[in-house]
Amino acid sequence: MINLKILDALNIQIQKEFFSEYLYISMEAYFAEHDLDGFANFFNVQAREERDHAYKFFNYVNRAGGKVILEAFDKPKSDFSTPLDVFESALEHEKFITKSIHDLLDLALESKDHTTVSFLNWFVDEQSEEEESMNKVVKKLRLLNENPAGLFMLDQELSQRTYIPPVV
Repeated sequence: MINLKILDALNIQIQKEFFSEYLYISMEAYFAEHDLDGFANFFNVQAREERDHAYKFFNYVNRAGGKVILEAFDKPKSDFSTPLDVFESALEHEKFITKSIHDLLDLALESKDHTTVSFLNWFVDEQSEEEESMNKVVKKLRLLNENPAGLFMLDQELSQRTYIPPVV
């Protein structure tokens, strides 16, 4: 049976991952409203990935003999001023999730729960990629400084992102 302190922390992380999906759907909606379909696609893919992350935690808790407890979460931000504002918000959110994963890993290490440590290592690597991905777009948007031609080129680039379901 899984350590109750770790179980509680894993359930909180499940909530954070599902909220991430919801937040990214909100960001997708912002871009869809502004007919920036490539940007919308980027966040559609991101939302699906976050749902996969939530289910990775969900399935891990079940396999470890714990009980998944889902709680309500707050309404995500939906009022954004610019594409840069959206991506800066997304980057900050990814940093928040990274810290949460690191705190969870620290707890597993303190508890000498090697199985959970092994499970969480995938998320440590994944969060590094998530932050890098968001940061690259933030840097590009800052360079563009709202130049419409550049924005449309970036929109075209982001339309190429595809969703790849995880191997179960």
